[in-house]
Amino acid sequence: MKRLTRSLALSAAAALSFGLAACGDDDESSPASGTTGSEAAELTVYSGRDEELVAPLFERFETETGTKLSVRYGDTAELAATIREEGENSPADVFFGQDAGALGALDKDGLLAKLPAAALDPVAQEFRSANDTWVGTSGRARVLAYDSRELKEADLPASVLDLTGPEWKGKIGWAPTNASFQAFVTALRKVEGDDVAEQWLKDMDANGAKAYEKNGLVRDAIANGEIQAGLINHYYVLDAASSEGDDYPVKLHFFPGGDTGALVNVAGGGVLKSSEQQEAAASLLTFLLADEQQKFFVDETFEYPLAGDTAAPAGIPAIDSIEQPDVDLADLDDLAGTLELIEKSGVL
Repeated sequence: MKRLTRSLALSAAAALSFGLAACGDDDESSPASGTTGSEAAELTVYSGRDEELVAPLFERFETETGTKLSVRYGDTAELAATIREEGENSPADVFFGQDAGALGALDKDGLLAKLPAAALDPVAQEFRSANDTWVGTSGRARVLAYDSRELKEADLPASVLDLTGPEWKGKIGWAPTNASFQAFVTALRKVEGDDVAEQWLKDMDANGAKAYEKNGLVRDAIANGEIQAGLINHYYVLDAASSEGDDYPVKLHFFPGGDTGALVNVAGGGVLKSSEQQEAAASLLTFLLADEQQKFFVDETFEYPLAGDTAAPAGIPAIDSIEQPDVDLADLDDLAGTLELIEKSGVL
């Protein structure tokens, strides 16, 4: 299993590293002018979010605006690397990714255009670019999911760093090849430094943390009694509980005190500076922040809404009550460095 996951991780790291080298000298000239509102637009979207999830939203946008979308679906990191390789010749008008790190990487390469106020103002500053070049459209919190048949809230640690203790030996699950886990490790590097992050990975591995391919498999392993707790995103548990009912045994623990284990990341988007239809492209992001679409994210994926008055999914704290770590989401762009660190630790 380690040989397979290591190969996959190195492929992703190589893709991002190549993208960095290829786009290091991209032109950072003024944005191309957008189309006027009266012109019918055709936009190309690179989407790192699954077709099954977001295709209904794209179809709704086409119906309501008359704009035609050509969507290329794929892995968020790989699509970001593709854009960085394509540079100013990219056919993409909009990049829609599942984490802020990829958006931050494109921003730092000067590939994203400034967004209009309509696409920025609905979202709190912490969930959008400080440079006004990308905006979050929904939020996902890192949590410790746990088996309520075996554990009480009082039994759970105050920090993700405490999971290396002997009391957790062989009881924790994680998904080291998952993008959201890797974003968390990147945040851990930013907060605690590479040495602490690497040692934590080594100690977790030595403590018998069980690796799974996906977050959902970690959740199911808890429900099946294979492990007692696992590091995943919050919405996996809410999704299962919505069909299993109140007796579903897997519950959520939000680490307190600004611990890195409570990282709240975002899915979001930006407009390519090379796009000749920036006005129409930005309107797609504005559309995704409207109440109807924010409610879609809550109802269909159990993510946090980031705009308007839409309430968070039932059963979780309000997003502004989560004690988040002091991390600029745009700084989670060094996936290649994180993958190298995870490999060095022996986890992959």
